[in-house]
Amino acid sequence: MNTLTNLSGKTALITGGSRGIGAAVVRRFAQDGVAVAFTYASSEQKARALADRIQTSGGVSLAINADSGDPEAVKAAVAQAAGRFGRIDILVNNAGILNLGALDDYSLAAFDQMIAVNVRAAFVAVQAALPHMAVGGRIINTGSVTADRAGFPGTSVYAMTKGALAALTRGLARDLGPRGITVNLVQPGPTETDMNASEEMRATVRPLMALGRMGTDAEIASLVAYLAGPEASFITGSAITIDGGYLA
Repeated sequence: MNTLTNLSGKTALITGGSRGIGAAVVRRFAQDGVAVAFTYASSEQKARALADRIQTSGGVSLAINADSGDPEAVKAAVAQAAGRFGRIDILVNNAGILNLGALDDYSLAAFDQMIAVNVRAAFVAVQAALPHMAVGGRIINTGSVTADRAGFPGTSVYAMTKGALAALTRGLARDLGPRGITVNLVQPGPTETDMNASEEMRATVRPLMALGRMGTDAEIASLVAYLAGPEASFITGSAITIDGGYLA
């Protein structure tokens, strides 16, 4: 258990928790004594394996199949997590997709899907979780440094969704502050996950980092865990960049 975050006994729901940053958050929370529910869309084998590892280690986990592009599925996932744990102390809106493409032939279907998964799903999850969240609740959204710097051609729609998520975070912080619930955004820079699996992409990005390397999913999870803990109780409405100096 990590004494800095002091999350033992808390409950959490993480969307998009079967791989990448989401899975790292699930593992970190479980390590810190949190009962974790997490959603997955297509990576059932990875989701089951992760849930089994947590259970075998003495933790509490629940893997829920839910497509974040489907608002009813998101609501059902929240209801299932709350039904299992009795409440939701921490909500991490991590599910996201990356559809890159040239503007000239970027389809409206891809545009709508990006908004549905990267923005609408977070709003739906927050709205559904609120009846199960008390004073001291934590909502943490996973954004991206592309909200501040698109960086490369073909990222316009993705960057737009992450900018929208940053604005939503600020508004939610105002709405939920009177209820004693904080809402913050974590903005990772280039991170070693399967979303950035191409070695060509990684080789292009590394020289742009002040530290000369990409981040790890565990490093992002450590920031999420801090924001979920009691020492972050006066942080809300913030977009916190964790990017190895990419934006420096």
